[in-house]
Amino acid sequence: MNTNSNTYTIIYSAIIVIIVAFLLAFVSTSLREKQEANVKLDTKKQILNSLNLRDLNDDAAEAKYKEVVKSEDNVDGQKVFSCEVDGQKKYVIPMKGMGLWGPIYGYLAINDDKNTVFGAYFNHDSETAGLGAEIKDSRAWQNKFQGKKIFKEGSEDIALSVKKKVEDPATQVDAVTGATLTSDGVSLMIQGGLKPYVKFLTNK
Repeated sequence: MNTNSNTYTIIYSAIIVIIVAFLLAFVSTSLREKQEANVKLDTKKQILNSLNLRDLNDDAAEAKYKEVVKSEDNVDGQKVFSCEVDGQKKYVIPMKGMGLWGPIYGYLAINDDKNTVFGAYFNHDSETAGLGAEIKDSRAWQNKFQGKKIFKEGSEDIALSVKKKVEDPATQVDAVTGATLTSDGVSLMIQGGLKPYVKFLTNK
């Protein structure tokens, strides 16, 4: 075959494309199981973070998760993780929302009274580094949720929120400085994320 002909170039290119596609498919299939395992482990670590059990390596996280997460329950069609930390029962609720630039998500750990926040962990896909990304990167900001109340006394409306100006310290958390829209997204995520759980949380 004439190596300078158009036919040769087209056939050669087609063969290379097929080989590369086959190799990529093979690698993707080979790594899929490991990728899925890594995703599951990351989820477990996020749940542990919300329970204030942080900075664990992979093996320690797996062991701690098995120790503290007693069950994954379905409550009114919603997922709830029933946990035990230092002999005290906790509930972890997953949440999803939208930040300034993309999806945000997290977990809220709640005491056995179903009203007091034990811990929180938030994550994001594309918030601005040093600003909106602080919802994930600032442990100090996440710690501000500890001890906050989900409901005001005598009310079944979700009161827990993030505010630029805190008027009710019992239920409100200071917004991240310079990230008002991301903070608003977290607040809406909490409000919307907890709403389906009101019956569960108010059923003492």
